[in-house]
Amino acid sequence: MLASPSYSRAASRFPPALHSSGNVFTGFIPIRRVTGAQVCTRRSTLKVTCRRARERVIEEESSQMAETNKQSFKVSSGEKSPLGVSQVDKGINFALFSHNATSVTLCLSLPQSDKEDDVDVVELVLDPSINKTGDTWHICVEDLPLRNVLYGYRVDGSGEWNQGHRFDRSILLLDPYAKLVKGRSFFGDSSQKFAQFYGTYDFETSPFDWGDDYKFPNIPEKDLVIYEMNVRAFTADESSGIDPSIAGSYLALIEKIPHLLDLGINAVELLPVFEFDELELQRRPNPRDHMVNTWGYSTVNFFAPMSRYASGEGDPIKASKEFKEMVKALHSAGIEVILDVVYNHTNEADDKYPYTTSFRGIDNKIYYMLDPNNQLLNYSGCGNTLNCNHPVVMELILDSLKHWVTEYHVDGFRFDLASVLCRDTDGSPLSAPPLIRAIAKDSVLSRCKIIAEPWDCGGLYLVGKFPNWDRWAEWNGMYRDDVRRFIKGDCGMKGSFATRVSGSSDLYQVNQRKPYHGVNFIIAHDGFTLRDLVTYNSKHNEANGEGGNDGCNDNYSWNCGSEGETGDAHIKSLRVRQMKNFHLALMISQGTPMMLMGDEYGHSRYGNNNSYGHDTALNNFQWKEASLNISRLLWILPCNCCIMFFSELIKFRHSHHVLKHENFLSKGEITWHEDNWDNSESKFLAFTLHDGVNGQDVYAAFNAHDYFVKALIPLPPSGKQWFRVADTNLESPDDFVKEGVAGVAEAYNVASFSSILLKSM
Repeated sequence: MLASPSYSRAASRFPPALHSSGNVFTGFIPIRRVTGAQVCTRRSTLKVTCRRARERVIEEESSQMAETNKQSFKVSSGEKSPLGVSQVDKGINFALFSHNATSVTLCLSLPQSDKEDDVDVVELVLDPSINKTGDTWHICVEDLPLRNVLYGYRVDGSGEWNQGHRFDRSILLLDPYAKLVKGRSFFGDSSQKFAQFYGTYDFETSPFDWGDDYKFPNIPEKDLVIYEMNVRAFTADESSGIDPSIAGSYLALIEKIPHLLDLGINAVELLPVFEFDELELQRRPNPRDHMVNTWGYSTVNFFAPMSRYASGEGDPIKASKEFKEMVKALHSAGIEVILDVVYNHTNEADDKYPYTTSFRGIDNKIYYMLDPNNQLLNYSGCGNTLNCNHPVVMELILDSLKHWVTEYHVDGFRFDLASVLCRDTDGSPLSAPPLIRAIAKDSVLSRCKIIAEPWDCGGLYLVGKFPNWDRWAEWNGMYRDDVRRFIKGDCGMKGSFATRVSGSSDLYQVNQRKPYHGVNFIIAHDGFTLRDLVTYNSKHNEANGEGGNDGCNDNYSWNCGSEGETGDAHIKSLRVRQMKNFHLALMISQGTPMMLMGDEYGHSRYGNNNSYGHDTALNNFQWKEASLNISRLLWILPCNCCIMFFSELIKFRHSHHVLKHENFLSKGEITWHEDNWDNSESKFLAFTLHDGVNGQDVYAAFNAHDYFVKALIPLPPSGKQWFRVADTNLESPDDFVKEGVAGVAEAYNVASFSSILLKSM
């Protein structure tokens, strides 16, 4: 979808923008001597005789060589495994898969602290008779530095465009297996919008010290409360009070862990943290060229952490270390780390405006799904679709997942548009996708949470039907839709609402699946925030530059009587009640709850339900609002929402096991106080969850009518009495009292559009 940059990516010199004043990449010198491979430079300053004999040093012939900085290297054929870069006895091994390539050239450049000017990239042309085994091209280079070497490949082939190939030797390509990636230095720096992505490595730094007392949280799935968040947006705003040099970074997130603990969160689901190009939308003039991709759903590489989430100047080695420090700190706080991963497509766009950085130029027919005319299939909505169930691509994905588990200690993954992973190489749906099964059965991934977003942009909707091997959980899209519709007062939704809050047994009570395999959510990163859900009937995406044509139209939202912000006290009060109603429903539902960053204080995107391209307060967490909220200075906030209600309700869930059953509810574990199921006009639902051990029952009632409903309260367990814990119609701090308020009578007047929560003690 995006055009190629105006300058040639075939330029042989590394862009000056990559030369930094930091501790890495301060200058480069070309390799002067090699063996076993043809050597080329992109200037005529060197004349090198090519030799095929292994281990024989090729001497420089030009007299100019005596005047330059000489450094001798030897090369050998190398090993085919592992793919990527590895340290071996003889040196540094490089291995690249390409089935259809006819030539592969390794491009290298080395650091030198006293040279700041442009330098040439030295190119080692691999000899297929020596440097190729099967479909893997490989070479070993001796005496290379153990870190800070930048590298890439030039790949060519004989196939034509109409045969599905996209070879272009002029483009320097990123290694799909690069464990570290060097791109631009600072996030969103438009002066480096055309910065090249290079692979690099670090075999010098000591292994990260996880600590003697380090341990994984290992939280049971039934006990999770997930907080979906964006690493950068969480602390990028000035209101975070964090030093600007680390704001928006992995390290900055560590400083805000106390907020997560205060809220009661025990798992964070991080929007994409694999290396991505945040300025891809600015590569050519287009209606979205003012945007900065802050969500990150456009992967450049599947192994490297986003380098510009490091503190200070973006640096891949520092990013790797600081990511581990973040995970270690979160684990120390008892918080698991789940990554939102995007294996359904890459950043390389479509065939109209191709953006070739890696896979497309290495072997397009292998890495992407093609139609019968050898054009890219698009089940991702982003121009291309990764060929996930091809054996080579499947291995890449598995290697990537295991790398993040073993190297970075992450606890799980949420798979974006996971239905794509259920398609065959021709795009047809598979009932037992090899990749999905392999992920479920892999021993390294066995301790991980694996969560599918069970749909794609090709219409493959698999909610409740996702191939699972009793391991996969799913984002429960039906929960979102049904709960939204009931709470806002749609007719005929009571039965569906009851099914959703009791664990969606219609979807997940199959084989050995559990209620927690349904991830319940009302709000996610894409779509309205919770505040906007009760403030807007329609999306307002004009700022995105697509004439309002982007984003979902089916939001099941209700503005409570006025579109957008208003000074009407009645409408504002109703909106607050509705926000609390949604949160109460989420936290008392069987299954795994997930909430969105910022909903605890009522973050607004002003009706934009597709805000992926705004690196502004539109997406950034507003810490002043959260602080005011915590201080209960509620009258200052436009939405009059209380963070205390959200946090106390999460903690209530943690302390009451009847809200998080391991198995689906039996008749003795829940009582529905209802005899009006067939009345589509009925919008009131009440039920009791029974604690058969300690008699700590929980009663909940939801009233989506526009009038009071007198609810008859059932008898509490023997020797107990009911205490009111929550009433969303009351103002803070009376809306939630964790100790409970005694004196609940035989009947309770539940206000319009409100809900109550009782506990027996």
